[in-house]
Amino acid sequence: MMTVKEYLGQAYRLDQRINSKLEQLESLNGLATKCTSTLTGMPKNPSRSTSMVADAVAKIVDLQIEINRDIDLLVDLKCDMVRIIKSVDNAEYQTLLELRYLCFKTWEQIAVDMNYCIDNVYRIHRKAIRAVVLPKSIQ
Repeated sequence: MMTVKEYLGQAYRLDQRINSKLEQLESLNGLATKCTSTLTGMPKNPSRSTSMVADAVAKIVDLQIEINRDIDLLVDLKCDMVRIIKSVDNAEYQTLLELRYLCFKTWEQIAVDMNYCIDNVYRIHRKAIRAVVLPKSIQ
């Protein structure tokens, strides 16, 4: 059984994985560029350089597909989370939950945005979490 905080925290973790994969993609693109730059000279074994480029391109394409799949999951998850957060019958709770779990803001940023001291933000968060009701399909 998943808790409310675990459910709401999924989006942040998925966003972090997407960012990690984007960094990997950038690194692979850099490697592919290095591979193609060796092709401009006269390589000793042309088929080896071509296969290195092909391997790099294949890895890049696979990673791009994986990133797109994760982005689709994140969008779907955030849509579900918006519905759940909007079902909370308190605008202040909704705002805090949105800032934390949809915008990924820190507690300090939320305190500034909502013009509260940090202790008040924590107190409101505890109440907001208790006010969230997860659908049976998620529990």
